[in-house]
Amino acid sequence: MIHVVLFEPEIPQNTGNIIRTCMAFNMKLHLIEPLGFYMDEKHLRRAGMDYIKDTDYHIWPDWNTFVSNNPGTYFYSTRYGQKSPDQFDFTVDDDIYLIFGKESTGIPKEILREHLDFCMRIPMRPDARSLNLSNCVAIVSYEALSQRGWEDLSRVEVIKGKDWLSQ
Repeated sequence: MIHVVLFEPEIPQNTGNIIRTCMAFNMKLHLIEPLGFYMDEKHLRRAGMDYIKDTDYHIWPDWNTFVSNNPGTYFYSTRYGQKSPDQFDFTVDDDIYLIFGKESTGIPKEILREHLDFCMRIPMRPDARSLNLSNCVAIVSYEALSQRGWEDLSRVEVIKGKDWLSQ
């Protein structure tokens, strides 16, 4: 299974968008406290729409509690990474955890320093500091899901029907 982990997220709209992404891609979401908002905040509900009820998510009180309860392979998204997401093998047999830091400061250096071989950077212009958090989650998740053959995801439109365009 693919898990998305948000370390101390601060902006409810980003988390709402990520909730929607996790639901659509069938990934579990983990939120590490403290959060910069309340889960019932109006903006979070609007961005996450009604997807939160269909999203598998868990809120953890801190990083250490999360790590001690979630074995698997961890991949860290940071602007300081030396490899791009496509240079990692997301097809490992373990559960994989895609870790993303808070919007203002990212993942703490103390955590990253212990996992340098698993730190990735999304390639971008050298003068761009970062991308939006929800966009980063979508980009890295897309790469991981692609490598895993889109397991358990539909490749055809099922709500209106796969032949809707030709009707």
